[in-house]
Amino acid sequence: MKTEFKFSNLLGTVYCKGNLLFTPDGTCLLSPVGNRVTVFDLINNKSYTFPFSHRRNISRLALSPRGNLLLSVDEDGRAILANFPRRLALHHFSFKAPVSALAFSPSGHHFAVGVGRLVEVWKTPSTPDATTDEGLEYAPFVRHRVHAGHYDTVQSIEWSSDSRFFLSSAKDLTARIWSLDPEEGFIPTTLAGHREGVLGAWFSCDQEQIYTVSQDGALFRWSYSQRPGANGDVNIREDDEDPLQWRIVQRHYFMQNNAKVKCAAYHAESNLLVAGFSNGLFGLYELPDFNMIHTLSISQNEIDFVTLNKSGEWLAFGASKLGQLLVWEWQSESYILKQQGHFDSMNALVYSPDGQRIITTADDGKIKVWDTQSGFCIVTFTEHSSSVTACEFAKRGNVLFTSSLDGSIRAWDLIRYRNFRTFTAPTRLSFSSVAVDPSGEVVCAGSLDSFDIHIWSVQTGQLLDQLSGHEGPVASLAFAPSGDVVVSGSWDHTVRIWSIFGRTQTSEPIQLQADVLHVAFRPDSKQVAVSTLDGQLTFWSVSEASQEAGVDGRRDVSGGRRISDRRTAANVAGTKSFNCIAYSADGSCVIAGGNSKYICLYDVQSGTLIKKFTVSVNLSLEGTQEFLNSRNLTEAGPRGLIDEKGEASDLEDRIDHTLPGATRGDLSVRRTQPEVRAPAVAFSPTGGAFCAASTEGLLVYSLDSALQFDPFDLDINITPASTLQAIKENDFLLALIMAFRLNERLLIRRVYEAIPVTDVTLLVKDIPIVYLARLLRFVAQATDESPHLEFNLRWIEALLHAHGPYLKDHASSLASELRTVQKAIAKIQLELARLADDNIYALDYLLAQPLLLAGVDHGSEEAPLMVNGNGALDDCMDEDMEGDWIGLDDKDGDVD
Repeated sequence: MKTEFKFSNLLGTVYCKGNLLFTPDGTCLLSPVGNRVTVFDLINNKSYTFPFSHRRNISRLALSPRGNLLLSVDEDGRAILANFPRRLALHHFSFKAPVSALAFSPSGHHFAVGVGRLVEVWKTPSTPDATTDEGLEYAPFVRHRVHAGHYDTVQSIEWSSDSRFFLSSAKDLTARIWSLDPEEGFIPTTLAGHREGVLGAWFSCDQEQIYTVSQDGALFRWSYSQRPGANGDVNIREDDEDPLQWRIVQRHYFMQNNAKVKCAAYHAESNLLVAGFSNGLFGLYELPDFNMIHTLSISQNEIDFVTLNKSGEWLAFGASKLGQLLVWEWQSESYILKQQGHFDSMNALVYSPDGQRIITTADDGKIKVWDTQSGFCIVTFTEHSSSVTACEFAKRGNVLFTSSLDGSIRAWDLIRYRNFRTFTAPTRLSFSSVAVDPSGEVVCAGSLDSFDIHIWSVQTGQLLDQLSGHEGPVASLAFAPSGDVVVSGSWDHTVRIWSIFGRTQTSEPIQLQADVLHVAFRPDSKQVAVSTLDGQLTFWSVSEASQEAGVDGRRDVSGGRRISDRRTAANVAGTKSFNCIAYSADGSCVIAGGNSKYICLYDVQSGTLIKKFTVSVNLSLEGTQEFLNSRNLTEAGPRGLIDEKGEASDLEDRIDHTLPGATRGDLSVRRTQPEVRAPAVAFSPTGGAFCAASTEGLLVYSLDSALQFDPFDLDINITPASTLQAIKENDFLLALIMAFRLNERLLIRRVYEAIPVTDVTLLVKDIPIVYLARLLRFVAQATDESPHLEFNLRWIEALLHAHGPYLKDHASSLASELRTVQKAIAKIQLELARLADDNIYALDYLLAQPLLLAGVDHGSEEAPLMVNGNGALDDCMDEDMEGDWIGLDDKDGDVD
């Protein structure tokens, strides 16, 4: 089994805090998710997360105008400069203080940073693909100028369209105009007049006016005009200063029932201003007349950030309280994107049988279904009224079963997306575990309140039996994939194997040394893995009820210390056990996670640790640090435990609306920081990925199927130019191999489409085996993307005919490529079947009228139509030609 799993995506969380950002073309949205950056492709309906991460939560993002450089800054002011198209981190840098505003100039040569009350202007680092010939510098960040003038934190920075000036607004009730370089006759100007902190200031499209918005809901329009008394009727001395100055010419107020303005954005080209309020409303206004276009409530909590794309058609909103991310098209009044993560910590997860979906459950009572390809949540179930503790799929059919603390077990139809059956016990119980027969006929559930195992019939919904035998709460249940036995683990230090379909429902007890936390079956149903509270992983034979192997995982899983811990990370109690375990698809490995920052992958046969994955390095979470930092210790105790909320400058930030002593979901809400943990892990049925539910979201790790640039097979003669020359010389095999060595997708596709279809069979026979996997994957992806249907199918047919025996012998190593080919063919079959079904009545109609064109008088001006070889329509004016050409109108309205 391949074990080189790497982080590939982050699901379950869409927005945490910070600013949202559209790409220059307006098709993608960048969102800070904890200490990572997630990109939502709004056109192709996909999302991906950058592999690099910060040491704390990200507070600011900025993208260069060309879209090639991404600058992200965390709460401590540490920045990462990344290549956006290639998703690579280029440089690390520290601004020495928290950053509150960040913006690139329209020219892309500079960027401005708000560091406290200072505004710093830095030169944009050059990259190898820049217009200049310079490469990467040793010290890429060079400070150009520092502007001091504000008396409080800078909240926003906006540049003029010519990159000569920029506006800064701050909490000191003012906005200021600065120049990038000293300008003749220009003096930095202060725009004062607001009564609360200024959230934003923007130039108009012609840069003749300035708009400022303050937190109390005031919008001022500034114009560069004469001072009062500086007209022609008053004598002005020559030594007087310039009579022209920036003055307020209009005042407007939002009037939203005492709701504060939390964020605002302005689109200069269309004169649109959008403002988000603390009551969850947003308003869209047309300037300068301040005409209200829309007002819509999109959240129950305040809106943290709003932005517009380049065309001004899409508005993006982020609300951190509930983790909401919305993209709204204001002209059609429709949602482009509407996503929300779990409000509370996740408890359990499971893959669908085909591996295309992941189901997560959480303490907020919601069940979310995530698509693994797109990364989006496609449906949310809210029928449970309390925490959902476990979920399990029936192996046949799209039926999901969930257990909850509200005392119910629910069955969900994932085709119609509805709850079609609810199971309850005779007495009120809080169910903590669930197991389903592979056929989907029987469902079992265990509770922490009762020591019995309840069994229901899925067809009738009736309680069939209650299995007694445990002397403590039932913590975990698992059905054998073969469906003949069920295994239960309890806090009474025993695991019992039940034969519930036999005449006598007997149980075989297995005695362990500590409380059982989780049990899992191997895919072949012959072995069961058990995790106990003392950190031991034991593997037992189901038929013999004897131990086959064991792993002591206490040293592997322990790691990370909390703020209040007085011991080292290696000696911290409560992190030395695995709360969840799962077998790989082939049963050779087991993955385990617990209340620590590590996820461990073990080999079952040898009991060795293969790999250890770190869930998070985010210092904003508890349990990620290994050593004590004495700088964070004060006379009053650890700095992280000191509540500094009461020292906030704004009244609404100082007020605590929570009930005394009340917690919801994650028990760490009482403290200032949540704890890092992995309460659930699961392997994909395909074996190519696994996912883990963590404090930050749903982490997906997969085998690296994307090809990286590999220069080992290159020589000086292999260049794009020589590859194109090989195409001109009709040496297609050489050109294809050279393109694969260069590993440029556009070049590979150009060579691929230049190969004549008559040469495909011979070329495929001569292709070296080392390039077979790459060619299979590329052809399958081309089948999904390009319109050349027959051409791609002939490639697939030639590959399977020429290399069928090799593919059969190496099916395990080429499993992902073969699955990609199978998926592409199945998609084509489905689309062709749907097209045939749509056109069946049109075909019946045309076949019922065979002489439709035969009665046309050939001597008349009207002649039948036929389709020529170029796809165009020609008039059939030849008298000898019969009118037997017909045009069939397909779904696109074209004549075929």
